[in-house]
Amino acid sequence: MTALTYDRYCDEILAQTDELRALLKGADPAARVPTCPDWSLRELAAHVGGAHRWVGEIVRSRATEDIPEERIPGYAGPDGEGPAALDAWLAEGADTAVAALREAGSGAEVWTWSWDRRTDFWVRRMTHETVVHRADAALAAGAVFEVAPEVAADTIDEWLRIVAFSQAGGDPEAAELRGGGRSLHLHATDVPDAEWLIEFGEEGFTWRRAHEKATVALRGPLTDLMLVFNRRLDPGSDRVEVLGDAELLDFWLERSSF
Repeated sequence: MTALTYDRYCDEILAQTDELRALLKGADPAARVPTCPDWSLRELAAHVGGAHRWVGEIVRSRATEDIPEERIPGYAGPDGEGPAALDAWLAEGADTAVAALREAGSGAEVWTWSWDRRTDFWVRRMTHETVVHRADAALAAGAVFEVAPEVAADTIDEWLRIVAFSQAGGDPEAAELRGGGRSLHLHATDVPDAEWLIEFGEEGFTWRRAHEKATVALRGPLTDLMLVFNRRLDPGSDRVEVLGDAELLDFWLERSSF
């Protein structure tokens, strides 16, 4: 499957934000988000818009260290309480972030919390931050969630890289994702070659695109695999199928989180 380009990521940040805004129109802003139970829909939207502004300011200023939230203009949310103010604020945050990312371009050096201190990390991270939280909003609003297969696949790829980074950085939960002789296979039933094999070793885990027998396999439509992997869909859902040692899949899901 073809990797997404820098420009495609920029386009996706805008498109995914527009779809999130569409979901919020007519929805109850006080509705709880089942996959983020501490948040209402409005608080979810504020998180996304704040993240866009934070990254936009990091990139715009070519920051060499983290920027505290209180120094980000407009970070806390819109001035008004109504849905129109929230909608405009979300659109402005995405537009500002993408404008900064496009102006900086691929390869520009900036602060990140990750293994990659370039704008390329942020443009990808903000794409998938927006995708996954749009899924949260869809679940809260009772709406259908769909995403392009190449975006869903890249969400899984990025998440594996983040979990591996967390493990290498000493995260206590991610550190437990080890132990030789076990493996996890993700198999999309609707997209050719959208498969992953995660293998647990004594020092950690590795992954590659492969179709091989594993200790446990998760099968289903690619978008649903992505949702399970991001803990947005229960693996017991009838939308996916778990074959083999289901406890190993649960073990992974319990220990792979931010």
